[in-house]
Amino acid sequence: MASQTLTQMQQSAATPALPGTWKLPVGRAITFQPREPGVLRVAHGQLWATFDGPHAGPLNDLGDHVVGAGGQLRVCAGQRLVVEAWNTKAATYFSWEPLPLAGHTAAPRVVAVVQPLADLRLAFKFGAGAAGRLIKGVIALAWDVLAVRRTRRYPELNCA
Repeated sequence: MASQTLTQMQQSAATPALPGTWKLPVGRAITFQPREPGVLRVAHGQLWATFDGPHAGPLNDLGDHVVGAGGQLRVCAGQRLVVEAWNTKAATYFSWEPLPLAGHTAAPRVVAVVQPLADLRLAFKFGAGAAGRLIKGVIALAWDVLAVRRTRRYPELNCA
């Protein structure tokens, strides 16, 4: 069975049959491992979804789920989920919706401090590099000026 990532599917499907969804053809499987929590919603058809373990619940729970049209699966950040079309005759269409992260109310205040601090750190890094190059340039210029004066003062040192 062929497997592909979500970005490959986005690029390969020129126009999905259902707006806002991705098409999962028969015989294809994709793996999700999102960086943020989200909800996988089935718009048309059925998905066979398998979560990686460990699995809580009864001993026969292997993490397999069949989700029909209108159904959804919540996927946590970092959780691995493999999905494929359950129907062997028609493609399945689904959507992925990231969930809002809790605790973002304090984030603007933190960003108001962290972003300028990062900007200052970057400015200091560039400023220190420029100051170092300036000092090297002044030393090289002074060395050249001294060398020219030496050759003018003592022409016998000029071997040219």
